[in-house]
Amino acid sequence: MALTANSAYDYYLSTYASQQASRYDSHKKEELRDTVNRIKKINKESPLYKIKISGDVQKFAIDIKESARSIKNVVASLSETESGIGAAFQKKIAVSSQPEVATAEYIGDYADVTDETGFKLEVMRLAAPQTNVGNYLKRNGHDFAPGSYSFDLNASTNSYEFQYNINEGDANEDVQRKLMRLVNNANIGFRADLLNGSGDTAALRIESRQTGVSENEAFLFQIIPENTPESRQAMRTLGIDAVAAPAENSSFRLNNVKHASYSNTFTIDNAFAITLHSVSPKNRPVIIGFKPGAEAVADDIESLVDSFNSIISMAEGYSGSKQSNEKLQRDMGNVAKSFTSDFRPIGLSVSDSGSISIDRSRLTHSVVSEQADRNIDVLNHFKDAIGRKADEASLDPMNYVSKVLIAYKNPGKNFVPPYISSVYSGMMIDRTC
Repeated sequence: MALTANSAYDYYLSTYASQQASRYDSHKKEELRDTVNRIKKINKESPLYKIKISGDVQKFAIDIKESARSIKNVVASLSETESGIGAAFQKKIAVSSQPEVATAEYIGDYADVTDETGFKLEVMRLAAPQTNVGNYLKRNGHDFAPGSYSFDLNASTNSYEFQYNINEGDANEDVQRKLMRLVNNANIGFRADLLNGSGDTAALRIESRQTGVSENEAFLFQIIPENTPESRQAMRTLGIDAVAAPAENSSFRLNNVKHASYSNTFTIDNAFAITLHSVSPKNRPVIIGFKPGAEAVADDIESLVDSFNSIISMAEGYSGSKQSNEKLQRDMGNVAKSFTSDFRPIGLSVSDSGSISIDRSRLTHSVVSEQADRNIDVLNHFKDAIGRKADEASLDPMNYVSKVLIAYKNPGKNFVPPYISSVYSGMMIDRTC
């Protein structure tokens, strides 16, 4: 049966390829070997079937695989210790009283934390890059003579030469866009764009990605034309050698002591990673401290429930369509429904579809109550149950796709197909499967 590999792969790239990989997406050799062996075992006993190509069967299979991967990653992050979800009580999660002004992450040793660990932060100024803005030129004007030109962009540690040609008939905007692409494609720590001016004019802007300057630096970068009359005249016309805004260091107070930084992201005592976002309101300092253990547990549960609800929602979206046999929604929903009575005391409720809603206050209270150990145990059992179900879906997403059964194999008397490891893989990398 022919399947269009290009459409499947294009959908994967456009929908999922941009997602950031986590450390749980990498595996040891023995883990990969175990996965391959499990896929072979599934293929050995699975019946022969044809996949219906009507509808979005390929998208459905990819959505199953990626949703299952998301659940597995969350489960893995909550299973790094024997106590599982309860380990969040030992975590130290930094929290900011004004996250719109500054955010914090604790990167230090938990053993060094005391009840007094934390600080007060006032932000007076953000670190800023250097910005050069050229002259506003008529977009359709022709202020440049055809020829070859050059200029140097001198940074604090390196110097870069840019050569460009202006052809007969090139308008001002053509020249500006050509230089914009040259700077951006060079990938040397600068970005360029065009600013719209009045009367159909535009100016080329060049900005450093680096912020802040040291005491012995006058600038972060300098643009100097080649020492020829033509290049000097072109630079006078462009005007991109003019500094519109110099680089600045951030300025802030920690517990009323003034500090400065080249960047808006910095560390404090190798314990806190701070990122500044805006100037703090007058007389309203940001308080950086720690989130209570119960809140950290509730955060972990919310992450787990969100990943679970996403696969339920995805399955509902395909429910009743030709590509779904509704097995996915039924299997995943039944996992949650089996915990319905255990969930009630801890603020979790299960809908008819299997999705879970959270009463945050009840959940937070439940993990510090007298029944905390039992409640944590319930949550760990739920985590493990959906982890196993997600693992099954990840190994064989085609199990949940509508298909026509051709024949069942003779149980226990089959060989592993030597050229088939996964119909899903074939769908992604070949045109037939």
